[in-house]
Amino acid sequence: MSTINNAVVVFFIASLALKTAVAEDWTQFRGPNGSGVSASKGLPVEFGPNKNVIWKAPLPPGHSSPVLTRDRIFVTAHNNYKLLVICLDRPTGKLLWQREVPRSRVGRLQNVNGPASPSPVTDGSNVYVFFQEFGLVSYDATGKERWKLPLGPFNMFYGFGASPILVDDKVVLPVDQDNPTSYLIAVDKNSGRVRWKVDRPVVISGYSTPIIYQPKQGSKQIVIPESFQLSAYSVEDGKRVWWVRGLACEMKSIASHDAEYLYINGWGFPQNQPGQQVKTISWEEALPKYDKDGDKQIAKAEIPSTDATEAMDKMLVAAFEAFDMDRDEKLNTNDWEVFRAMMASENGLLAIKLGGQGDQTATAIRWRYQKPVPQVPSTLLYKGVLYMINDSGILISFDPVTGNVIKQGRLHGAIDKYFSSPVAADDKVFLIGQAGQVSVLKAAGDWEVLAVNELDDECFATPAIADGRIYIRTRSALYCFGK
Repeated sequence: MSTINNAVVVFFIASLALKTAVAEDWTQFRGPNGSGVSASKGLPVEFGPNKNVIWKAPLPPGHSSPVLTRDRIFVTAHNNYKLLVICLDRPTGKLLWQREVPRSRVGRLQNVNGPASPSPVTDGSNVYVFFQEFGLVSYDATGKERWKLPLGPFNMFYGFGASPILVDDKVVLPVDQDNPTSYLIAVDKNSGRVRWKVDRPVVISGYSTPIIYQPKQGSKQIVIPESFQLSAYSVEDGKRVWWVRGLACEMKSIASHDAEYLYINGWGFPQNQPGQQVKTISWEEALPKYDKDGDKQIAKAEIPSTDATEAMDKMLVAAFEAFDMDRDEKLNTNDWEVFRAMMASENGLLAIKLGGQGDQTATAIRWRYQKPVPQVPSTLLYKGVLYMINDSGILISFDPVTGNVIKQGRLHGAIDKYFSSPVAADDKVFLIGQAGQVSVLKAAGDWEVLAVNELDDECFATPAIADGRIYIRTRSALYCFGK
């Protein structure tokens, strides 16, 4: 009888361990519902290429962040002209399989963006990946292709940045582009069949991954930071449910959130800082000023460049391509209205109440912070404190209720540009600069730096955390660090 009892105890403990591992899966970009927060404990403070390394796996280039199941890790990459989906063994980092996705075109890529930037998403067994130069593809755990859905071509200013997410039995992807029309698409995760697709004609280039909001009553909603606004769409049919105007003209971050509020930062141009906006004129006023050949369009060559003294002229010369929605080197009336809207928008960090019906702008904005905010990294809401890392390595902690700054300071030894978003677990916050310095903070409003670890390699991806380990992708490898 004691042997049977012991076996039951062992089975019970093993079951608990399995449940814990499953609970700590990191299945999408930035983990559970994009929060960047894990319940994991026992994470190391100090680590690097030669310290607290559980394993290191060489990888081809790619900016996508790792996602985890109980026993697997998925990433995307590119090698020369090849688009790659890679599956690693989570305990050891061993390569389990690699698949090549057809590259059907050469997509537009600007700045540091690459052809493997969107992160995969997994349901714990199957994986779903997106490449802007092909579309959506799904594989099972063994690497067998389940389905594929070609999409595109796409026209984002910087190239694609948003990652797909899973909602129940749907793969959801926002396509925020300049021309043709932006849309939101939901695909059946089992068949690859399009369940619904809704046009979003007022949305221009954007790079934000959505989150899911579950109202106290009613069905789930997909919440997307869009150009100039935040919108919520029904998971069931894609219908737009509510929205809040007042966001920046260009959105890249994912929203931090709790059950009632979300926090979203956006940055377009330095000229979008309050008080620095560039005054513009109407299309009817612009034509006689710029349209030299009388074709009812404004060509780039028609804007004075060598002696441009007016702020509007300077802006048109410096960023003409950003306002030229179809990239034909001419501005039409629609392009001009986009230019005016972009110049009128404001950078900032907003706290927004979730939920409602229709336009919630008048009542939903809890507070605004309008000093400079980062272009790419998201904020992090962790244990009652909101964190934001600026491009120059300035970290700010906020009271999320009031928006008041608790502490602001430079991360000494990690003054860098940031593309990776902060993540947190075990009363620690982890931030990674482009050059590969990882700052580990004691999580608190009055935060303090516990360590700055050198990875000796560039880093654009956001880490994954689970089961006492942190997984960090650099330009050339994926590291698993743990005590």
